[in-house]
Amino acid sequence: MLVIGPDGEQLGIMLRREALEKANEYNLDLFCVAPNGTPPVCKILDYGRYRFELQKKNKEAKRNQHTTELKPLRLSPVIDTHDYETKLKQARNWLESGLKVKADMRFRGRLITRLEVGRKIMNSFIDDLGDLAIVDKKPTLEGNTMSVVLSPKKK
Repeated sequence: MLVIGPDGEQLGIMLRREALEKANEYNLDLFCVAPNGTPPVCKILDYGRYRFELQKKNKEAKRNQHTTELKPLRLSPVIDTHDYETKLKQARNWLESGLKVKADMRFRGRLITRLEVGRKIMNSFIDDLGDLAIVDKKPTLEGNTMSVVLSPKKK
């Protein structure tokens, strides 16, 4: 196996026993960094410190990754204009801050027979947000709930 010293210099090709003895001289561990290579590459290092650095690197990568949040919004087929404008303003704020919006419209009781009224309100909601959002999932009726998913446009 090819052995790399603690300072990064190549110590050459050695037998496993010789590499372990060399690692004991430095009071460090022998770690195989490329077991599938020809010859396999091993490095003399402090394994505890190596694991700590690896965990720190993974934690930093996890902190820096961005997850998009889906904000729910509930509309009604018989929504009043002021309520509609309030919901529209809230959705606009969320989209401007880079969040996705899922607008649900629940049809309760006999309102299920008036799907065209709900579809008209949902389409006007999409049109009013057209300058900020693109439609990820078109308005679909699942049971008694019509839902649409809007995501912010790329700048």
